[in-house]
Amino acid sequence: MDWRSGLLLKLVTLQFSRVNHFFTLARLCLLSVGLTFSLSVFSFYLDLNGTFTQGGMVVGHVEGVEAVFLQDEALKISSNGDFVFGFGRDFPESADLVLQLSNGRKVIETIEVKKRQYNIQRVDGIDQKIMSKQKPESVWLRIKKDVAAVKKARSEHIESLAFKQQFIWPLIAPISGVYGSQRVYNGEPGRPHYGVDIAAPLGTPVVAPADAVVTLVDDLYYSGGTIIMDHGYGISSSFLHLSELMVKVGDQIKQGQVIGKVGSSGRSTGPHLDWRMNWYKQRIDPQLLVPEMPQ
Repeated sequence: MDWRSGLLLKLVTLQFSRVNHFFTLARLCLLSVGLTFSLSVFSFYLDLNGTFTQGGMVVGHVEGVEAVFLQDEALKISSNGDFVFGFGRDFPESADLVLQLSNGRKVIETIEVKKRQYNIQRVDGIDQKIMSKQKPESVWLRIKKDVAAVKKARSEHIESLAFKQQFIWPLIAPISGVYGSQRVYNGEPGRPHYGVDIAAPLGTPVVAPADAVVTLVDDLYYSGGTIIMDHGYGISSSFLHLSELMVKVGDQIKQGQVIGKVGSSGRSTGPHLDWRMNWYKQRIDPQLLVPEMPQ
């Protein structure tokens, strides 16, 4: 064999399932140069598990990788090689995942993101004082303050891998609103709905869907009694319209722990829980992380 011509060996393995897209990639490169045999080896491993659709969340694991980028945004990686990212409601139908290997090389993997069709939902009977754009300056200042507080809470970076848990429903009750639906409030088109609404009697206990650290507890103008909890690496849950807030900022919450009670505060027409989830600014669909709602 003429070793000056070199030797390249490449192994690629792909596996998919109907429920979860499971993707594994391993590469081994052997290279010999010149008459004197020398061997340079590099390898890496990539595992992605999640729902590759708008509103989906993907949990990843890497080995032999220095950094991971999604659409040029650097992802936070744990010391064990775990990371997570999510796709917003209108995320593009493809995304580049860039791996910077330990030897300086870069590998680009293009991820296909399934496009979704969203419902139109009409919500009538909301108090005109809340809907009206003619509000006192004090109210606009409160709304601005609320927005800043929510943004800060969702930008926290908690060193927790709770996002890897199997999420559970925060309560068991009929679903009255779904993620992504275009809302029409009192006959006027509004912003899309970014959570899942669960209709339940006033005072029904709400539990944590996964371990978390509480980052916001407040009474906000639009969402009423509100709790935001961080599950780690930018994955957060928000619970809106609560009648009771039973935690405080900084609390470390365990999955299944009661955090509050169903209410109808803020912009609401009746008792229900509005459960929302984010990966930083990307709004993801909570229903994609839990089993089917029990009857």
